[in-house]
Amino acid sequence: MPKIQPDVEAFARIKVIGIGGSGTNAVNHMVRANVKGVEFISVNTDAQDLHHSPTKKKVHIGKNLTRGLGAGMDPDLGKRAAEETIEEIQSITKGADMVFITCGMGGGTGSGASPIVAKKAHELGALTVGVVTKPFFFEGTQRMRIAEEGIANLSREVDALITIPNDRLLATVQKETTAVEAFAMCDDILRRAVEGISDLITTPGIINVDFADIKAILKDAGSALMGIGFGTGEKRAEEAARSAINSPLLDLSITGAKGVLFAIAGGEDLTLNEINEAAKTITESIDNDAKVIFGAVKDDKLKKDEVKVTVIASGFPENGTAKATSLFSSAGVATAKKDGGHTDTPTTPIRKSFGDDTARGINNSLITPTEKVPEKKSSEKTIDEAGDDDWAAIPAFLRRKKD
Repeated sequence: MPKIQPDVEAFARIKVIGIGGSGTNAVNHMVRANVKGVEFISVNTDAQDLHHSPTKKKVHIGKNLTRGLGAGMDPDLGKRAAEETIEEIQSITKGADMVFITCGMGGGTGSGASPIVAKKAHELGALTVGVVTKPFFFEGTQRMRIAEEGIANLSREVDALITIPNDRLLATVQKETTAVEAFAMCDDILRRAVEGISDLITTPGIINVDFADIKAILKDAGSALMGIGFGTGEKRAEEAARSAINSPLLDLSITGAKGVLFAIAGGEDLTLNEINEAAKTITESIDNDAKVIFGAVKDDKLKKDEVKVTVIASGFPENGTAKATSLFSSAGVATAKKDGGHTDTPTTPIRKSFGDDTARGINNSLITPTEKVPEKKSSEKTIDEAGDDDWAAIPAFLRRKKD
């Protein structure tokens, strides 16, 4: 009997656009990790970085404005560079069902150009999700201020924004970890966030999750978080679920979320009781009226006796539910576009089974809701005044990887 091949055009078209040095590095990492089912695009003002990128599509923005030398720490320059190349940006975002915008906030290109790219993708009808990093504490207050302003600007142009505070990595790594290794871990967490979501759409399972399911959770969601946890032993399902929602990388808890999509994957010995335990662990703290989509699947790629839980949550209460104060932000608590409360009564999940082959790097990876920040006044110190900041120069040097 001949094997029926699915029509490729029937699948959701997913594009991942890396913007700036950090964003390009993250996309390069995803290409080399052989992430499937998505199209990768690099966008940068730095011609040298673009030249070394393995992505098939590259967009050099601001050729006349920056002459290929980058935007430094000037987000206004990054913004104008994107506006100068708006026709090419429209071309790369056209026809996509879902667009990921990934970048490191705090520099000129990522902070300035990402809102322009996101706005165009959103205008063309794509579900637009930002996945960005915030600088390490040692990178200086100037870079952090630029990052906060960039996050605020980007949040207005995307459906959902997932923010990864780099400083939280310091709580999860050994003291001997080098700076280059730490930045590589940042790239890998960006990869896991993108791959974790795209796998839910592109990987076949018993019953595939719809693109519409992802859209139902992330459309106009505002802030979002995503986590992956693993467990073994007698309480493996509960352990995996708790690991996914209680990572050291998490600034805010899942409490009060208005939308949750989660999947549990295991071997043939995965029991209904284990699925129930994982579901209870995840849903016990979310909003009573939350929209919950749930899946379970057999995954032969897991180790023997291992269970994996993937969680995506969105629509957090406006006042937030802080587990811990940000190590470097004075912006206060996170906010979202939708209001919500919470209750301890578990929500009955909508059961959907689907595959999930997300690769594993760091065992617990959880990405946090976006922190909304106030607008800065023009009287503050300008970005150009920080151009010779030694701390600010370090990340640009370390993050530039060459083949």
